[in-house]
Amino acid sequence: MTVTYQVRSAVYVNLTNRCPCACTFCLRQNGPGIYGSSPLWLEREPTLKEVVESLDGWDYGKFKEVVFCGYGEPTERLDVLLEAAKHLKAAHPDVTIRVNTNGLADLIWGRDTAPDFAGKVDVLSISLNTDDPAEYLAVCRPKFGEAAYPAMQRFAKNAASLGIKVVMTIVDAPVTTPEQQVRCRAIAESLGATLRIRPYESPE
Repeated sequence: MTVTYQVRSAVYVNLTNRCPCACTFCLRQNGPGIYGSSPLWLEREPTLKEVVESLDGWDYGKFKEVVFCGYGEPTERLDVLLEAAKHLKAAHPDVTIRVNTNGLADLIWGRDTAPDFAGKVDVLSISLNTDDPAEYLAVCRPKFGEAAYPAMQRFAKNAASLGIKVVMTIVDAPVTTPEQQVRCRAIAESLGATLRIRPYESPE
């Protein structure tokens, strides 16, 4: 079972297969792993003890960032994520902790979750994906329906207001056009975030 794995110069944490979205461009729909990693589909979800032990096995003299991002939405297991991040922050305070998320934790848990990340997570990378709510529904296919797009933006704004660095992401052409990218940048900045345009990963 792949609990942690390396992507370039970072250690990634794989907590769950669960996700409230089924994005049409998601790499997990095209294969069992990414970037040459071992298969990321989990036969079961790792315990907090297993996550911590796996994290402790890395040499943080070589890795300066830990990213909670596997084949599912990491905030589906918010308690485990936060406890693991707390442990890592205490053991390795110089390591940057990032969470790659769809930004729907508030809908998953039915409350404002942004304060939970303060002091434990350095960066929240949130998938904005598009400037258009209707397109977001069609592309991301969230189980929460129309509530998802505004909830994601509200989560980003709340987190940024707490001093957490928030980066909102979209996928480059052909998923988005240059005009959409300009509009997405304006949305991100209005929420106190920055925009990052991720390269398109072809399934072929």
